[in-house]
Amino acid sequence: MSRIDESREFIPVRIAVLTVSDTRTLAEDRSGDTLVGRIDAAGHTLADRRILPDERDQIAAQLRAWCADPSVDVIISTGGTGLTGRDVSVEAHRDVYEKEIDAFGTVFTMVSMQKIGTSAIQSRATAGVAQGTYLFALPGSPGACKDAWDEILVKQLDYRHMPCNFVEIFPRLEEHKQRTKG
Repeated sequence: MSRIDESREFIPVRIAVLTVSDTRTLAEDRSGDTLVGRIDAAGHTLADRRILPDERDQIAAQLRAWCADPSVDVIISTGGTGLTGRDVSVEAHRDVYEKEIDAFGTVFTMVSMQKIGTSAIQSRATAGVAQGTYLFALPGSPGACKDAWDEILVKQLDYRHMPCNFVEIFPRLEEHKQRTKG
């Protein structure tokens, strides 16, 4: 069963938050605020925060810029994961991923089922890795952001979480780019 190994030192990660919305401003961004508050409370660092409209190319460009930025370890976006025509965050994320973390969406659905029942089927939460950076696309509601953070991300972004976590494999995310001796 999962647990925190207190003998391991906590390693803060640098997290960028992107809210995807055609209508929200920073003053009205409750989902972004939810994530920022939890990032801070967990001891991590807010690397950057932005709001962009539901435009696939703009979202993907911002994700790529953060992936290329050595001061960003993790990107969490909120919004644009639903089923409507303007919901393009998932597609933008997949434009950027080198590898998808398939089980993230499954685990998020399991968590959501406990909170909202079969309405969880309408979410397309996703995650992946690009350029050694983790990317997570969450639904746009504060409740979904709270659930994803409290039930999944706070644990997987904590180096002390056992039996395994995302932080401990940071150094190996780009090992395929290392040259072999020969």
